[in-house]
Amino acid sequence: MRYFDRRGCAASDELADETLNRAARKLAEVGTIENVAPPQYCYVLAKFVFLEYIRRPGHKDASFDDAGRLPALHANVTVAVEIERDAAELERNLGQLGRCLKRLPAADQELIIQYYEGDKRAKIEKRSRLAAEFGVTLNALSIRACRIRNKLEECVRKSDEAREVLIPKTSYKSGSQGPNASER
Repeated sequence: MRYFDRRGCAASDELADETLNRAARKLAEVGTIENVAPPQYCYVLAKFVFLEYIRRPGHKDASFDDAGRLPALHANVTVAVEIERDAAELERNLGQLGRCLKRLPAADQELIIQYYEGDKRAKIEKRSRLAAEFGVTLNALSIRACRIRNKLEECVRKSDEAREVLIPKTSYKSGSQGPNASER
């Protein structure tokens, strides 16, 4: 039920029942589920049940008269607000990172971008080529990249601190109309 609650489903108990019913039917048909732990199997089933739920027509229809749905609706709104806030913060940080990156010498910019390019095996091979290109060991390359990354982190942190001085975060308690509400 918590899995479905975290995703803002109004009928989390029904979806959890459906998931467990499917698991029980599978056990009845096959006898045992091999190569996967039972909780993991149920989790995979829950993902499929959730995908089916969001494809259903009218699943988003909500009745405000249904008191049982209100916590789920509130959780859904809260999650959406948090996602928007996180996305805005990420965008601001990425913009600041880009500005800080431009302040670095061109050689450092190129090295740090190439150092973090790729995934898994491609990244490892890229780093080996970079080390050979610079005529250093992988360890020395790692240290150089770490120093550049530290400069970038410090630059982003300083700009966040400067932004806080210019635009302080304010939080008003409910019912308050602003910083000078009591003076009006």
